[in-house]
Amino acid sequence: MLKRFVAYYKNHKWLFVLDIGVAFLSAILSVFMPVLTRTLLKNYIPDRDFQAIIGILSLMLLIIMIKSVFSFIRIKWGHILGVRMEYDMRADIFRHLQKLSFNYYDNTKTGHIMSRITNDLNTIAEVAHHAPEDFIISFFIITASFIAMFNFSVPLSLISLVSLPLLLIWGMTFGLKMRGGFRLVRKKIAEMNSNVENSMQGIREVKSYANEELEIVKFDLVNQNFRTAKEKMYALMAKFHAGMQFLADFYHLSVIAGGVWLIYTGKIDVADLLAFTLFISYILDPINRLISFVEQFQQGGASFERFIEIMDIEPDIQDRKDAKKVDSFKGEIRIEHLNFKYSSSQNLVLKDVSLTAEIGKKIAIVGESGAGKSTLVALIPRFYEPSEGKILIDGFDIMNLNQKSLRENIGIVQQNIFMFDTSIKDNILYGRPSATDEEVFEAARKANLSDFIDSLPDKFETSIPEKYNYYELDKLILKESRIFFCSFVGTVYNAPLFPE
Repeated sequence: MLKRFVAYYKNHKWLFVLDIGVAFLSAILSVFMPVLTRTLLKNYIPDRDFQAIIGILSLMLLIIMIKSVFSFIRIKWGHILGVRMEYDMRADIFRHLQKLSFNYYDNTKTGHIMSRITNDLNTIAEVAHHAPEDFIISFFIITASFIAMFNFSVPLSLISLVSLPLLLIWGMTFGLKMRGGFRLVRKKIAEMNSNVENSMQGIREVKSYANEELEIVKFDLVNQNFRTAKEKMYALMAKFHAGMQFLADFYHLSVIAGGVWLIYTGKIDVADLLAFTLFISYILDPINRLISFVEQFQQGGASFERFIEIMDIEPDIQDRKDAKKVDSFKGEIRIEHLNFKYSSSQNLVLKDVSLTAEIGKKIAIVGESGAGKSTLVALIPRFYEPSEGKILIDGFDIMNLNQKSLRENIGIVQQNIFMFDTSIKDNILYGRPSATDEEVFEAARKANLSDFIDSLPDKFETSIPEKYNYYELDKLILKESRIFFCSFVGTVYNAPLFPE
């Protein structure tokens, strides 16, 4: 998994180098501040060397200014690095989602998918930016600080090392526990998003049956589960941070106590202890960064796992290596001994179905609700694949045809009309984006929509969500175009339409 995550840095390696480079230089410069302070106190102030004192203070000011510039670069371009990686991941997952078969969408809630595309990828972007630089800054500040500290006083440096393993052990132990907590929180967010989306999409049905209270109860359940998961997560975080805070303060105290004893025994002076306390302050900041690093890494790891889960799903329906492309169909459909079921554990939805739809003829498929009318139509463009039997169009077995060319030459009027959030013209063009304006107008005329569209203020450029809501526009288009889905004892027919 780590290898796949690192691969997303490749397209932005120079930004990564810049981010890590300034983080490294900032860490090194930070160590000079306690060293210069000790030099002032130990050498130049006792010698009353005013010029040297001004020189050291000027150097410290320069270091502060350079660190500010590095901080600007790191914050700006580091975040841009994260955003660009997020963009790449979102493009990859959206492209992958376009390839997945209907079976995946039948079994996955839209809210869960949306949560992974938005919340999870945003978390991953933050980790992509912060985690490497926080680790680099922490590692080099701690390493460089201890090198300087051992150079000043070996006994006090050894004392300062005692509490460090306790901090690391505490952080690692609770870090692993937090990963499971973050994963559970992400799961509950997805469930809540799915519940909200489902309720909002079906708001007309909710109000029609006066079931607002039922929806509130259902939402309250997922909302409570989300609240409980977050409360448990924050309780765990509280233990983690409280323990780290105690160990950090104890770390500071142990160094002061050790320094006082060494001063009392004449092994170091006050200037050394002051330098050490400054070093400890500089070391504690990287430790806090490591706390954030562990926390962010656990969140990012859980989010990237969910990202990989989708990316590893292969489409159920794939073209064969020798799949043929078709330019057009005349329109004869022949179905031979067709069996179909949605999964191996289910019963057959269609059993031994055989029929022939001749060119130019209209076929009505009638049956009870759930009899498989929509399923039969969905099998023709290979939205699903037969369990047994064949579907042939103009004598071509659809299993041997390229999916894209097959679907480009089939027109389907769905039971539930969906209008894209754009203009009427763009919705008409969706079937063939390369069509000219004349062809768009002709298509509207053949569908008996011309008068209706001409009555609108912006005509073909009318924005659907601005002028109408989807429900109203669906009714208008159905009424004006004379395309009706006939109902008879709860049955519906679907009409596959082929270009003449």
